[in-house]
Amino acid sequence: MIGSQTKQLSLPQLSIVLGGSRSGKSRFAERLVRQTGLPRTYIATAQAWDDEMRDRIATHRLDRGADWHTVEAPHDLPEAVAAVAAGSVVLVDCATLWLSNRMLAEADLAAEAARLLAALTACAAPVVVVSNEVGWSIVPENALARRFRDEQGRLNQRLAEAAGLAVAVIAGLPVVLKGQLP
Repeated sequence: MIGSQTKQLSLPQLSIVLGGSRSGKSRFAERLVRQTGLPRTYIATAQAWDDEMRDRIATHRLDRGADWHTVEAPHDLPEAVAAVAAGSVVLVDCATLWLSNRMLAEADLAAEAARLLAALTACAAPVVVVSNEVGWSIVPENALARRFRDEQGRLNQRLAEAAGLAVAVIAGLPVVLKGQLP
């Protein structure tokens, strides 16, 4: 049945999907990953610190459905990426929460970012990374928040430089920054 067949997409080794809060970036990234037709691994970096975050995580899980293999990696993201098997596709959601977790753990963020980039580019499967664009908002009022904004900006630049595809999602609409949508 030709009408029921869907075109399967081929993704570059690394893609990044950027956007602000509630921009639709995760939904877009999930749709991109689904369209590959490959088995899907979702690497989650969130930690459920409170009821609101637990509800958010549960909603994301329900929205994705049961056909995703989920790996929780709030701190060990490079190791989780390295463990993914060939013949699948990976969605990391999101680099922002991972960076926040590593920053609060007082890790060497430059070394952590280098380890993450190495794992992403060496992964046996294509990887789509979701990340927040936090530089478009107001200037944070305290030093820790300003440091986080700066570190997130640097990480996003490194991810986008290494990526074959970079997309910003604004109000639910994808804007290609680098590469071409498959």
